Amino acid sequence: MTQIAQKQYSDVELDEIFAPIFERIAAGAVEREIDRRLPYDEVGWLKEKKFGALRVPVEHGGYGVSVRQLFRLLIDLAAAESNLPQALRVHWSFVEDQLLAEPGPVRDGWLRAVSDGTLVGNAITEPGVGAVDRYRTALTASGDAWALNGVKYYSTGSLYADHILVAADRDGERLGILVDADAEGVRQNDDWDGFGQRLTASGTTEFTDVAVAEDRILGPGYGIAGPTYATSYLQLVQLAVLAGIAQRAERDAKDYVEARTRTYTHGTADLPRQDPLVQQVIGRLSAATFSARASVLAVADVLDEVLDGGAKDEKVIVAAELAAGQAQLGVIDTVLAATTQLFELGGASIVSERLRLDRHWRNARTISVHNPAIFKTRSIGDHLLNGTDLPFGWSAGERKS
Repeated sequence: MTQIAQKQYSDVELDEIFAPIFERIAAGAVEREIDRRLPYDEVGWLKEKKFGALRVPVEHGGYGVSVRQLFRLLIDLAAAESNLPQALRVHWSFVEDQLLAEPGPVRDGWLRAVSDGTLVGNAITEPGVGAVDRYRTALTASGDAWALNGVKYYSTGSLYADHILVAADRDGERLGILVDADAEGVRQNDDWDGFGQRLTASGTTEFTDVAVAEDRILGPGYGIAGPTYATSYLQLVQLAVLAGIAQRAERDAKDYVEARTRTYTHGTADLPRQDPLVQQVIGRLSAATFSARASVLAVADVLDEVLDGGAKDEKVIVAAELAAGQAQLGVIDTVLAATTQLFELGGASIVSERLRLDRHWRNARTISVHNPAIFKTRSIGDHLLNGTDLPFGWSAGERKS
């Protein structure tokens, strides 16, 4: 039987679909920041165009794009609203886990659900526990099903999601569990109090006797050591956010300078845009944007190789982890410096609350402390000098069929 080739979306076609939505989202970014208004409407616009199904195969209703194409769009979305790619961070890894799972009705059902607009948030980390692999949230027997009890923090994106991926303990076994966001016993709070990335919905989620059916237990993975694609993949989402912040900061800086007519008696030109010192700042911002974007896409290329091979080649997985760590160290320093230099472009007027240009630095500083770079720097050096294994975190593992 002759196979029918599946459509391959080009970058141009994807831009035609999503660029207008990104511009629409960007138009309200400052107002949302001032009002602390969670972008529910904006998430809805993305769902209408099946943004969450970018990696879902065409035959299941998605776009079937490569990892590189996905992260290219995540950078552009971050330039419009840096909170949104971070809010969808675990959603993308959930989709990848389905793509890696054994073919069958369960896998196909989830892929089609994602194509219909289903989004997945997370509740992994717990307050005051310590390492990410220690959970007091427990799954215990309750009649013919299971009951989930516990408290989670950094539940990024869950307020926008249909389902929440929860890490829990069942008699010493670490599991991933999928819970309906509106299930009885689930209470979500927008109490994230960081000075940046304020609209990621990264607050506390409480689970009180939440009923969990057997088919919603995804299986082992969270907190289990070993090489996995997921740590580099999830880290790369954060780097895509940083690259997008740099992109927006450059654009905002150019708009600010182009509209500015006031200069200083000791300036070197009549207009700021003609001043070579100001031009240098714009040049550095542009370089930061370019290098951050290039770094993210370079790591995405390695992850394409990992995932195209079913995430089974440990050598390539390690290469992706190393690349993501190296990119993290470069991108953080580059973007933080660029979003600080932005303020050299004007006098006191550039710090106006109305402009909210400070949000670029605050957001970049906040996203950069996820998986602190000081630990990553040491582990990379130890790996390169002594061959020590890189410290992989955890992954959801394959979904039970």
